[in-house]
Amino acid sequence: MDISRAEQRILHHLAQGGRIEIKRIGKAVAEIRCFTRDGWVYPGVDLELFRKLKRKRAIKSSGGRPYRITERGLHLVRSEVDNR
Repeated sequence: MDISRAEQRILHHLAQGGRIEIKRIGKAVAEIRCFTRDGWVYPGVDLELFRKLKRKRAIKSSGGRPYRITERGLHLVRSEVDNR
């Protein structure tokens, strides 16, 4: 399955140890933030991209914790030299 360039960038950050945190107001998603492993906020995540990654089962959250990359997400992401 092919993934877009924006999805590829987010998955690379998550594969390196990043996370996606969401804030909700009631049941609606109010804010989505992607953090790199160094704690920097990556600005390229919006609600549509987040839903695409969830639909493809590339990211997952358990127990109310931040979203992390899944094993399927690791298979979808193309390898690079700095992706450890």
